[in-house]
Amino acid sequence: MTLALQALPLLLLIGLLFSGRVAPVPAVLTALVAAIPAALVSLPGSIGLPGFLAEQILRGAYLALQPMGVVLAGLLFHAAVSGAEASKDTEAATPRRIFIATLLAGCFLESVTGFGVGAVFALASLRGMGIIGAPAGAMALLALCLIPWGGLGPGTLLGAALIGQPAQEVARITALPNALWLLLLGPVLWRLCGTAGLAVPAAEKRAQMAYLLAVAALLFGCHWLLPFEVIGVIATGLPLVFALWRLAPPQDGAAWRKAMARLAPYAMLTVALLAARAVPNPPAWQPFADLPAFPVTHVSLVLASVALLLLARRAGALGLAQGALKRGARPALIMLLYVLLARWMGESGATAALAREAAAALGPLAPYAVPPLGLMAGIVTGTNVGSNAALMPVQYKLGLAAGLPPVLAPGVHNFVGAAGAGMSFAVTAMICGLLADGTKPVQLWRLLWPSLAAVLLLGWGAMAFLS
Repeated sequence: MTLALQALPLLLLIGLLFSGRVAPVPAVLTALVAAIPAALVSLPGSIGLPGFLAEQILRGAYLALQPMGVVLAGLLFHAAVSGAEASKDTEAATPRRIFIATLLAGCFLESVTGFGVGAVFALASLRGMGIIGAPAGAMALLALCLIPWGGLGPGTLLGAALIGQPAQEVARITALPNALWLLLLGPVLWRLCGTAGLAVPAAEKRAQMAYLLAVAALLFGCHWLLPFEVIGVIATGLPLVFALWRLAPPQDGAAWRKAMARLAPYAMLTVALLAARAVPNPPAWQPFADLPAFPVTHVSLVLASVALLLLARRAGALGLAQGALKRGARPALIMLLYVLLARWMGESGATAALAREAAAALGPLAPYAVPPLGLMAGIVTGTNVGSNAALMPVQYKLGLAAGLPPVLAPGVHNFVGAAGAGMSFAVTAMICGLLADGTKPVQLWRLLWPSLAAVLLLGWGAMAFLS
């Protein structure tokens, strides 16, 4: 009976979201209601339930404040630069243009802004080239292959905070399977090009693999040198600039000025983030000694400052800012509710109890449950934040119970959960809605099944070789 009560909140959350009939807010609220009896049966007798719930609400709100700030600031930045993101490409489709639009430019924009912006940009570019239907939708979804660093990584940051591990170390583990997956997406894209009636020559395949190797090497190697928040931007941005220059070098001063103007906001943001991280011991707000501090150089505050500076130069800046914040209100609320659920479940002991039972039941196979559980969490919740808040604490405890290094299970979960989120019910429905031609999510999944299979295999491989 106790185990059933402890499992009920997560089962309700997953079941309601999987049904497709319940929106995220009521689904999480239902899980929160179920988490109250789960906490009651899990808490030690010396701790009162009302005081525990109230304290965790305060702690959860503080924890959620940082990634919520990143999300809202990211939307402000997106509003400030949105005019530069619209695709103007009306030329005929070529394998190189498709590759740049999806696995370079799309990934870059997703790393900067998050919220599926990379896929929306990629889809607009592909449609401008005359590619439509399920192949276009599936190609656009490839732009979401770096979600752990998307929007400067609020999901990774939140997941690490919930389990009390350094976000940099979690991201470093995530980077290895994600970099290998990126290399496998080249053949997936070539297959999709063939489906769209466009053959990819062998020489072009070699060139694209060279670009992907550069991105993968930067993605993996930079975690020893740079803060994880900016690594997605750098790993995709540098190859993107080179690829665009090779594709269409600016021919005169006006073309160079236009190119520089489009790159300036992203360069400004990257420099500001790196400069902020270089400040030693910045002033910080830390109301809870055992929770991460909120420094004045936090990525959300830097991102918001850059976004406001850029917005100030645009006509109708107030309306753009209001629209961005309005768009962010619902995701921010969902993020807060997910964090509260994770705190009530985790700090009461319910999460640890579920992990111990799972580890005992699975025995030596326990580590290999992490990838499918993470993939399912991403597909159901539709965001890296949701996936990490719902299951990363369980995966962390499962890894500890199985004797794994502390950041291994969270790092692998961060990879597979984010990959699942990029092909989730919510995201595929969004892409199909933008296509507006009768394409169904199942058609996208049929085209992308090799990518999903590769995620699971790489997740299992990471659990086997890094443990």
